[in-house]
Amino acid sequence: MTATTAPPLVDRVRAGGGARAMVERNLMIYRHTWPMLLAEIFEPLLYLTAFGLGVGALVGAVPGLDAAGVSYPRFVAPALLATAAMNGAMNETTFNMFGKLKTDHTYESILTTPMTVRSVAFGEICWALLRGTLVSSAFLVVVALLGLVRTPWALLVVPSALLIGFAFASVGLLAVTLLRTWQDLQLIQLVMLPMFLFSTTFFPLEIYPRPIQVFVECLPLYQSIELVRGVFLGSPGPRLLVAAAYLAVLGVVALAAALRRLEHTLRT
Repeated sequence: MTATTAPPLVDRVRAGGGARAMVERNLMIYRHTWPMLLAEIFEPLLYLTAFGLGVGALVGAVPGLDAAGVSYPRFVAPALLATAAMNGAMNETTFNMFGKLKTDHTYESILTTPMTVRSVAFGEICWALLRGTLVSSAFLVVVALLGLVRTPWALLVVPSALLIGFAFASVGLLAVTLLRTWQDLQLIQLVMLPMFLFSTTFFPLEIYPRPIQVFVECLPLYQSIELVRGVFLGSPGPRLLVAAAYLAVLGVVALAAALRRLEHTLRT
């Protein structure tokens, strides 16, 4: 009995300790490259300034916003925060991991130690979540200083960003196992950029014809924006539970598939 149950337990313990070691490794590296995190905060602030404050002063009434008493900057800010969580997670588990996986062969060296593939995967996802939490928290503080936060519900933005980070980090981990060359990374941008533009980041869903609305509602970034926007504006409801469930299921399914793919990639 003991012989059959001990190995899975040992594997779980090793995975937990190995994941922590991967996070510590990344922390040591980012001590020297921390300005990169500032860039992830600065980018959504540029969008907020250009679209939320700049274009927002010109567009006039936005369908569905005036009646709710929501200004255009307050409409755009949570969408940009959700996008920052997505970009941080995806960049970490695609662009950064691809270099370690295909160019530097970092993981091959790591796997000569007692570390396992599962430890590597969990460690990189945990690091992506930690990085996303720092960026999301900093952006939320800046938005609050601009006077756009009006409700205590906005504190739930940080755990919401964690869930978004988990979903997209898992998707990125799966995607990186399918890439062959650096040029393939452009395919990720080919998906992420249109999703950013059309997932109600800058305008309400109602402006689309119904068939397009259905398509947009299926996009993970739309569900992410719905989750963050709901708590940011202090309007919780059943749709937030749907969005949270969508992201949780996406993350778990993508992570399970990614672990199998990564095991095959690193062990062959």
